Amino acid sequence: MSKLLALVIEDNVDQAEILAKSLEAAGFKTETINDGNTAMSRLDAVVPDLVVLDMHLPGVSGTGILLKIRADARLAHTRVIVVTVEPETADFVRGEADLLLVKPIDFVQFGVAAASLCPPRR
Repeated sequence: MSKLLALVIEDNVDQAEILAKSLEAAGFKTETINDGNTAMSRLDAVVPDLVVLDMHLPGVSGTGILLKIRADARLAHTRVIVVTVEPETADFVRGEADLLLVKPIDFVQFGVAAASLCPPRR
């Protein structure tokens, strides 16, 4: 059984590492990306099962990345968890994200929520 791939797109390096560790504990293979331009390039190359997406990124914004994911047929089954400090931003993307979390996040519950969005492959 192969692990599900999760991209953690977060410009705060410490927070990205914590999110990735939580996902790894939940059984995901993870990659962290710290800017929007790199995220856009990586999404052209891979089809992740899950994207954890901060809204405020250098380069391309989280909103731009989310719109790309939803417009790309290859990524139709990719689940997106938006993490943000601004509830207003969360309201803006509510219809596009599979799950919205307002920081601060309980990282144990985060891992459980991510795993429930993406059941293991058989």
